[in-house]
Amino acid sequence: MKNQLTINWQHFLTTYWQKKPVVIRQGIANFSDPITPDELAGLALEEDIESRIVTNKDGKWDAQYGPFESYDHLGESHWTLLVQAVDHWHESAATLIEPFRVLPHWQFDDLMISYATAQAGVGPHIDNYDVFIIQGMGKRRWMVGDKNPNYLEFCAHPALLHVEEYQPIIDEELNPGDILYIPVGFPHNGISLTESLSYSVGFKTPSSQEMLSSFADYVLDTVNKQIYYQDPDLKLSQAPYQIQNYEIEMLKSQLCQLINNQELFIDWFGKHITQPMHELDIIPLDPPYTFEELQQEINDGSQLHRVPSIRIFKIGKQGFIHGQRIALNEQYIDLLCQKEILTEKDFNDPTLLNGMLDLINQGFWYFSD
Repeated sequence: MKNQLTINWQHFLTTYWQKKPVVIRQGIANFSDPITPDELAGLALEEDIESRIVTNKDGKWDAQYGPFESYDHLGESHWTLLVQAVDHWHESAATLIEPFRVLPHWQFDDLMISYATAQAGVGPHIDNYDVFIIQGMGKRRWMVGDKNPNYLEFCAHPALLHVEEYQPIIDEELNPGDILYIPVGFPHNGISLTESLSYSVGFKTPSSQEMLSSFADYVLDTVNKQIYYQDPDLKLSQAPYQIQNYEIEMLKSQLCQLINNQELFIDWFGKHITQPMHELDIIPLDPPYTFEELQQEINDGSQLHRVPSIRIFKIGKQGFIHGQRIALNEQYIDLLCQKEILTEKDFNDPTLLNGMLDLINQGFWYFSD
């Protein structure tokens, strides 16, 4: 299934990206749903897949987390099923993210799919990520407000953070193939007018606080030599209780030296940003392949498939996957990042296969049946 976007990316990035929301009519022309409501409901039965049901009956909000055993008790209206990271588990649905690959891969979070009955939604809220919402079957009305740091947020339910009433700057009905883009921080509320499906392609970056915490943990685990504050040019002070401004600057500089250590920072960030954001279907091989067994599989024509949505990126000349560095040179890292399926012709040099042996045994690539 091939999805073609009608987005002029250069115009979009200049005018809308992280600036203001927009409705893109027929962003995907002749749109066809890659998944059925029954298939989505089936995914939500699985323990490893994140899902929730939100109901808003009689003015009362409720939210339950999966896995779910039945939906019969929910009725025909006012409830929504949301399933996270469907791109990890459903091959056809995962094709929806491909046309968005022009944007930085490391900022992509997941494909969330929601099935909603008539008059259902999750309530007015503000997200901490950028999202493209593709309308599938049915219709939804979307009301998007302007960005304002002073909005009051409140818990309509322990699992639902809502935002106070706002004046919409977008109030539109979306039909199949229409796309609504909402940047970080803009309040929005979607109400399903009929039975419907929506596909949310989310882009999310870690906060500075999250990165600082992760980097500090990495430094504690990686840098064995303790670094202490020193001041060999110390001068006597008439107020020794006073911490001097130059001392504060030296302390800041000492910490910044760690962040400014390029090799250290890249190794941390590559491992940090390739950590999975959601559960993945990774099964380590037991017993593991030997190199000879792996070579034989390739010679027999078997194809190596990368685990769907596993995070693999390149920084400089180095490659990272699933929280670890790839011990291969640049040309092979480019190949592994670019191709999801590897065939015999990709393995002209045994160096590549040998370098992938441990990664394959960890379950990051697998042979198709």
